[in-house]
This record gives sequence, structure tokens and C-alpha cells, in this order.
Amino acid sequence: MSELRHRILLHAYVTEKSMDEMERQNKLEFVVDRRATRAQVKRAIEELYRCKVDKVNTKIVRVGKVATVRLTKEYSAEDIGSRAGVF
Repeated sequence: MSELRHRILLHAYVTEKSMDEMERQNKLEFVVDRRATRAQVKRAIEELYRCKVDKVNTKIVRVGKVATVRLTKEYSAEDIGSRAGVF
């Protein structure tokens, strides 16, 4: 399963907007495989970063498919973001 997680989550997507969402709304953004479903993204993030995901939204942009992930209140997006390589 670890190979699948690393094929689904390609890297963190860092913009000014994503940094603002991380601080204010407890959200993170990742560039993911275009074929990945929301459920697969949710499972991959929960297993890789040992956290609980509240909601996943996806959009197609120039760099590929971007997943916006809102974490539950028990987990801090800033802590997970530091482990994901945002900082």
C-alpha cells in the first residue's frame, strides 16, 4: 500500500492562497495523480501522515490535479504541512 500512497500524492502544492487556507481553515493542498479519486486521496493522506481528513475537494489546474484537504479539528494543518514539506 505504501507504493500506492506515493503514487497518489505527488507533492504539496504551495501558493499564497494555500498558505492562508492552512493557517485560517486547517486545509492543505497536494498535487495528486489525475486518476486518483477523493476516497483514495483521503485514505493515502490519513495513512501517510497519521491524521483524520474531514473533506477532500479536487480541481484540475495547469500543473495537474490538485486536492484540497480539510483536516479535522484535532489535527493541525501546519504540523502536517511541515511533515509534508510545505515549509
